[in-house]
Amino acid sequence: MFGLSKKPVTILTGYLGSGKTTVLNELLKNTESDGIALIVNDMGSVNIDASLISKSNVTQADSKMIELTNGCICCTLQEAFMTQVEALAKDKHIKRIIVEASGISNPASIADGFLMYQESHKKLGFYLDSVVTVVDADRIYTEFLDGLKEKSDERQKEIIDEDPDIINLIMDQIEFCNVVLLNKCDLLPEDKKESVKKVIRQFQRKAEIVECVYGKVNPDRIFKGSKFDYDEVMNSSAMQAALAREKAMDEGCVDEYGISSFVYEEKRPFDHEKFSAFVEENYPENIIRAKGYIWFSDDDIHVQLFEQAGRNASISEVSNWVAAFDEKEKEEVIRSFPDIMEEWDEIYGDRLNQIVFIGKEIDKASITKMIDDCIDKVPYTATQPELVNKENKKIG
Repeated sequence: MFGLSKKPVTILTGYLGSGKTTVLNELLKNTESDGIALIVNDMGSVNIDASLISKSNVTQADSKMIELTNGCICCTLQEAFMTQVEALAKDKHIKRIIVEASGISNPASIADGFLMYQESHKKLGFYLDSVVTVVDADRIYTEFLDGLKEKSDERQKEIIDEDPDIINLIMDQIEFCNVVLLNKCDLLPEDKKESVKKVIRQFQRKAEIVECVYGKVNPDRIFKGSKFDYDEVMNSSAMQAALAREKAMDEGCVDEYGISSFVYEEKRPFDHEKFSAFVEENYPENIIRAKGYIWFSDDDIHVQLFEQAGRNASISEVSNWVAAFDEKEKEEVIRSFPDIMEEWDEIYGDRLNQIVFIGKEIDKASITKMIDDCIDKVPYTATQPELVNKENKKIG
């Protein structure tokens, strides 16, 4: 009976300009506002989104709205956010909690926060009911499909100058959700709209895609539709599945729009200069999205995250390879996670270049050849530490 009394939480995410606040306003207009609590997160010191909601025609008398500013609920404000959700869930007058996340929020990090909070608080009065990503259909077409064709010099410059972190964030938001609200569908004819859906399906295989115009959507599609399942969402993302080495993608499969995907894997390190030249000078324009972990011969300590969307690419450090840990720390990790030894290499340890590519009419052989040419041809040598296998016996 306790489970039935838990309050559902809906996370509404989507990048700036996608129509998130408009969707929220429309949901409130067409839903019984009695018992709804709103949490609005904005990175600025003045919460513009909350102001728009307050000035709309939505009656706020029976709703409770909380503003979280000067931070993001997926990182700096995560603890404050979870505490606020818990407090709202204890209010007997509240039946549902809707969260409008900041445009720069990563929904995967928000969901991780829910899981961690759940582990440390056994009797929660709420649960993550759905993660809804609002997507600008016109923007996706322009920057990923139309972006592969010839266009004006001015539009080319806009795409090239776009911050790669922004483009990759938009893709992350699409990958990690159980509902995609495809907004601004009126800006595209049917054939282009269908091509956008096909692209989205390459990034997120199972999320329900709901078309809408001006943010108008039947609330039942959100509140009574598919439910959020963390493992299912993770596994249904083509990127996450491949990077988790589950190979869930149908490699070599080409859809009717010529969109295909493949996974590049190589244990040997990249030459930093060659790989950078490939990304900056010779990167195939018809690759829509790429994401993966790489390493360089001049830095065998750090795991580098490579991300590309449209015409933009970025490389950033995200962690250290286990093989680069000191002996004591390495043994502790292997003892706690013995499965790591299943793919442990005698020379490289857990170091691995693994990138997922999704593109339109891509030539796998040609791209693979270009990436292979970036591999450092000088044999890699490292003093290999004494390791411990699953039976805690020394090997190597």
